[in-house]
Amino acid sequence: MEKGSHAYVADDRNDKVLIYVNGEFYPRSEASISVFDSGFILGDGIWEGFRVQKGRILYIEQHLRRLYQGAKTLQIDIGLTKQEMEKLLYRTLEVNHMESDVHIRLMVTRGMKRTPGQDPRLNYGPATIVIMAEYKKAEPELKKRGIRLVTAATRRGQPDVLDHKINSHNKINCILANIEANRANADEALMLDINGFVSTCNSTHFFMVVDNAVHTSTGKYCLNGITRGNFIRLCKENSIEVYERDFSLFDVYGADEAFVTGTFASLIPVVEVDGRKIGDGKPGPMASRLLRLYQAEIDRG
Repeated sequence: MEKGSHAYVADDRNDKVLIYVNGEFYPRSEASISVFDSGFILGDGIWEGFRVQKGRILYIEQHLRRLYQGAKTLQIDIGLTKQEMEKLLYRTLEVNHMESDVHIRLMVTRGMKRTPGQDPRLNYGPATIVIMAEYKKAEPELKKRGIRLVTAATRRGQPDVLDHKINSHNKINCILANIEANRANADEALMLDINGFVSTCNSTHFFMVVDNAVHTSTGKYCLNGITRGNFIRLCKENSIEVYERDFSLFDVYGADEAFVTGTFASLIPVVEVDGRKIGDGKPGPMASRLLRLYQAEIDRG
């Protein structure tokens, strides 16, 4: 079982899941790509994670918009329209008879290389498309006890070096930050931007609560998170003050509450950062309220 903010409940049904690879469905033990695939050689690809509840892929339009914008930026021809990709995602659920508590990982790479090398002119044939759907329910205890963060030395860079809005397969800086968190026995790493302000976490987005107002980063140095954006919208729609601004660790340590958001677990309270208790060291009322609002929206469909 994975630890940290992506801890999940093990499910034996995943042993029999069929995985989509380039037009065919394969048993888990047989699903594979070539060592000459661009994603394997260079991390040259993009991906999306989706949650499925009651047979419905949540916020699918927003996720596909981000995927296709990333493909356009990297000049990867996916070879399918958004509508065709949506049908393929639902087809994957259908062949696996899946309804709820499912996480989908959609991966698209530039495809096959004639020989290892970064030049896209070495590629031939269509893009590689892999869809992996698994029964993956977030560990219930996470929301009850909250998680612990540690600030990583690894920073979020400028978009002219690596634009974090491209949800690419290249996640080395996030992995390095994750390693730092693991070594500190924390659940996830809090990452700063190049100016020393709080940016995001290695795999989720960070929020804090001060005097009943919600604060998150400007978003300049992090992925344009779908769940992050939806929680910001929910705040605005429910008369909760929310600010996207610069703030430092000083502000975080003195916050009343903190939480992280992400597609997999929606919202998880943060109870400690760098050995400092946040608030009283327990999940707070704002996190609980936002979780109820989010769940109500999902239930409404």
